[in-house]
Amino acid sequence: MRIEVDARGEACPKPVIMTKKELDKVGEGVVTTIVDNEVAKDNVSKLANSLGFEYNVDEVSDREFHITITKGEAAVDTDVPKSDDFKDLTVAFASDTMGKGSEELGKILIKSFVYTLTEATPYPSTLIFYNGGVHLTCEGSEVLEDLKKLEEEGVEIISCGTCLDFFGIKDKLQVGEISNMYTIYEKLRNPMNTVTIG
Repeated sequence: MRIEVDARGEACPKPVIMTKKELDKVGEGVVTTIVDNEVAKDNVSKLANSLGFEYNVDEVSDREFHITITKGEAAVDTDVPKSDDFKDLTVAFASDTMGKGSEELGKILIKSFVYTLTEATPYPSTLIFYNGGVHLTCEGSEVLEDLKKLEEEGVEIISCGTCLDFFGIKDKLQVGEISNMYTIYEKLRNPMNTVTIG
């Protein structure tokens, strides 16, 4: 089976997500992803490498790259995490931006990260929002639709009630439930299955 993925014009992380979706559909075959920039070329190549698949990059021009990935029985990487490794994964959002440095860039990154959560399976079991992170679950958030999609898929979404009160936005909550610090502690207590973003 041969599949072509045209990811030209798509910003990170879409080329990787589009490629992964097609790879997941086939038992064996070839997936060729077409991208128009070096970053996307490198990221799709890293995906293939991380999955243990053979791949080849053909530079058609300085604005067009074809990454051909071969998925077959021989392409098995035992170091790739299994679905069970992500069981009960909790992602905690301490801020409405990702990383430090540029707030504008941080907002772009958090939007991209939450979108990626909607496209990558298995989904985390719980998303926790505290401190500035509660703004993401409230009216005006650019990630509300993605969070609602995750909630519909069974992902538990929790916002800190004290934090919502502090910012005066409890009445603006649009997705998930209000919770308390004890519940948040219970969800965060397993460091092996917790990722903190902020």
